[in-house]
Amino acid sequence: MLKRNLPPTHPGEILKEMFIVERGLTITEVAKGLNMARANLSSVINGHLGISPELAVKLSEAFGNTAQFWVNLQNNYELWHAERKVKRSEIHRFYKESA
Repeated sequence: MLKRNLPPTHPGEILKEMFIVERGLTITEVAKGLNMARANLSSVINGHLGISPELAVKLSEAFGNTAQFWVNLQNNYELWHAERKVKRSEIHRFYKESA
């Protein structure tokens, strides 16, 4: 498999396209069903906020998948960005590499 430097899709975009739009739902309906403010859900969908563990539990209940699914999407997204932000050459290593 080829590794590309394309970032993973933000979990909010996956939520919007695969779980809201595909089911013909509105953000307002989903926010109400999740017992959360529409503005907060909109911020997640627009990539301004991530999916918290609490939201992951709510989404798993609402859409019949697991909280781990949502947490993994968020972790993969954040880790991809962290790998590009951290300058590994500036980090002191406290171990010896084996020969």
